[in-house]
Amino acid sequence: FNLLFKFFLMEREKQELLTLAKVWDEAMVKNDPAEIGGFMADEGVIIGSDGITSKSAFLKWISSGMVSHNRMDVDELIINVYGDTGIVVGRGISAGTFEGQNFSLYEWSTNIFIRTHGVWLCVLTMLTPANNKRNDIQFPGGTISF
Repeated sequence: FNLLFKFFLMEREKQELLTLAKVWDEAMVKNDPAEIGGFMADEGVIIGSDGITSKSAFLKWISSGMVSHNRMDVDELIINVYGDTGIVVGRGISAGTFEGQNFSLYEWSTNIFIRTHGVWLCVLTMLTPANNKRNDIQFPGGTISF
């Protein structure tokens, strides 16, 4: 019974993180800094090819219009929960403008969420360019797609 309960609890937590990821993507397309910031821990960071960006710096970019998004699509998603830590890995398109220039990036996004007082907040987002071609590797624990 205990093992079955843990399974259903983990599936519920994965569903919570799936919903959270979808709503966060929707907030990104609305370009609302307050709403976007509500998904991130105060100490949250975004890591990309240009380095580390703090939550406050990212939200300032959104507020000023320096960066805006018009598309956030995910075509691959992997979610795992380890106690009060959730890891959401997605692959998809992030598009919009940066400093007035259009961008459209096909990328992997790894988000680490920590649950505090029942609330999931992202503490780290790691962005990595993705190939347009999908490759699958099967292993005993599941499938890795890249």
